[in-house]
Amino acid sequence: MGVAAGPIRVVVAKPGLDGHDRGAKVIARALRDAGMEVIYTGLHQTPEQIVDTALQEDADAIGLSILSGAHNTLFAAVIDLLKERDAEDILVFGGGIIPEADIPLLKEKGVAEIFTPGATTASIVDWVRANARQPAASGG
Repeated sequence: MGVAAGPIRVVVAKPGLDGHDRGAKVIARALRDAGMEVIYTGLHQTPEQIVDTALQEDADAIGLSILSGAHNTLFAAVIDLLKERDAEDILVFGGGIIPEADIPLLKEKGVAEIFTPGATTASIVDWVRANARQPAASGG
């Protein structure tokens, strides 16, 4: 669409010991099909590996997929590492099996959005497009 800044860059990651990545792959493909550049890190990534990848790839967003129940710990670790590395402008969102009661706590910690089972790929793509860091355009 003539955007000189290039496509939105998203790191999709599976932190922790969770071994199920079908949902993450579906989201990665949907984002890619929507014209975004997607870097899929694969299974069993540490928060440090995820943040390192996001910084190396100049990512605009990090999408975390967590089914293991360790979402409070893993999301917080990624957010804390981004703060430590002065990279808080990288948007963090996620999805998976996350209890409704935990979502407000995750958002308080800095997670921008949580998508629970049943969220459509179109709604996730639209949300990323509307919320991912966009380079400032000159002239308004």
